[in-house]
Amino acid sequence: MKSIQSNIKKAKKYLDKNQCIAVPTETVYGLAGNAYSDIAVKKIFKLKRRPINNPLIVHYYDVNKLKKDCHININFNKLYKKFSPGPITFVLKLKKSSKISKFVTNKQHSLAVRFPKNVLLRKLLKQLDYPLAAPSANISSRLSSVQASDVVEEFGSKIKYVLDGGKCRIGIESTIVNLLKKPEILRLGGLDISKIEKILQKKILIKNNSKKNISPGQFPLHYSPGIPLRMNAKKPYRGEAFVLVKKRKISFKNYYYLSKKNNLKQSAKNLYSLLRKIKNDGYKLIAVEKVRNKGIGRTINDRLNRASKY
Repeated sequence: MKSIQSNIKKAKKYLDKNQCIAVPTETVYGLAGNAYSDIAVKKIFKLKRRPINNPLIVHYYDVNKLKKDCHININFNKLYKKFSPGPITFVLKLKKSSKISKFVTNKQHSLAVRFPKNVLLRKLLKQLDYPLAAPSANISSRLSSVQASDVVEEFGSKIKYVLDGGKCRIGIESTIVNLLKKPEILRLGGLDISKIEKILQKKILIKNNSKKNISPGQFPLHYSPGIPLRMNAKKPYRGEAFVLVKKRKISFKNYYYLSKKNNLKQSAKNLYSLLRKIKNDGYKLIAVEKVRNKGIGRTINDRLNRASKY
């Protein structure tokens, strides 16, 4: 317990000085900085080599801290009550009085906000006087980091501190829902949209290539292992690593498994780690067998589709 508290204290010290650190969430690791500070936010963009027109998600401890920055509405209240803290991000109207850095929002009058479930991060957020801008802790367009070693692999000594919370429980980014007007999904993620539809009692449009860029996850190339990836493969071509959802009786050296028993949640959790391992094992090509387009399988397919735009 003492070491947890001293790690949080260390993380806070860096953040208070407008430094960027990596933090664990239940989805993926985030590259975090003070969302009220132009200095800290600019550092995030520079470290990630992220296009300046790609907004950041801001992480809050609870709704009381959010009220300073955003207007909340009925749909938000319903979803927040049911799913937060958890893997859902809300796009809300920004208050004119908000201190959020203009670099966070791509100069939009809206903000993507989230309440992470990871206990370590929640303890940190509770002690801060500001929310954290925290996009995924990776170089822009590459695979997200799901454990502390991934962050180190991405940034090396460029990052001041990694708050190590072990491996992420979900392993895939949050679902983003736009609540500015009629609810719409801007990014598929760790929360199944059928659950969101059930709470709002309506069918929700998926609009994950918006021209306005009011949230992350709108770019066609993303989540890439940095080598060509082929989807819906029945068998691998020569030299390809072959990614399978379910373990086979006959296995070859180039076979990589996302789960033992065709478990989509397990597959999502292992996806980025496995693609990173294949690249590190020296393969130059990846083939992935067809993934059931159901529940979190839709999110896996979304990530694979963007990765295949290499």
